[in-house]
Amino acid sequence: MQARGPLMIEHRLIERMLKILRGEIEKIEQDGTVDPVFVDTAVDFIRVYADRTHHGKEEDIMFRDMARKPLSERDKRVMDELTEEHVYSRSTVAGLVEANRRYRNGDASALKDIVAAMKTLADFYPRHIRKEDADFFPASLQYVTAAEDQAMLAEFYEFDRKMIHEKYTRLVDSLEKRGS
Repeated sequence: MQARGPLMIEHRLIERMLKILRGEIEKIEQDGTVDPVFVDTAVDFIRVYADRTHHGKEEDIMFRDMARKPLSERDKRVMDELTEEHVYSRSTVAGLVEANRRYRNGDASALKDIVAAMKTLADFYPRHIRKEDADFFPASLQYVTAAEDQAMLAEFYEFDRKMIHEKYTRLVDSLEKRGS
């Protein structure tokens, strides 16, 4: 398997979550209410899986390695755009978290902000994924040897192996700070 393989497999799971997100948006628009627990669950998926796990492998490993290569001006620009898009996603999710907090605290006007953030994510990710799958990932192959690609793949697997420990270490650290 090439290094881009796991990233593309992860894209398929993200797309499945986006379908669920779109369905939830429709329910919210019909009912005029939102399930804050669903929002928490969607945020957790996006933050832990899509951002930290998936974008983490891209930024911390693939983009790091590609930055060391003599990329064409176009490929460098696309990689920079992808990184900026990751930042945009994080900002949108932070807005969703804040809107969900406001909604939980009785601010009914937060509902429109929740829907707007969810729609933004549901519209953003398919374009972002297409740019990676159809453009950057195939272009990146010209810059790495087979051995470098396999080394990147091995680093992806090691990254994934550590993720569950990172997530729950942060959770316990947070709970310990809250309790003191």
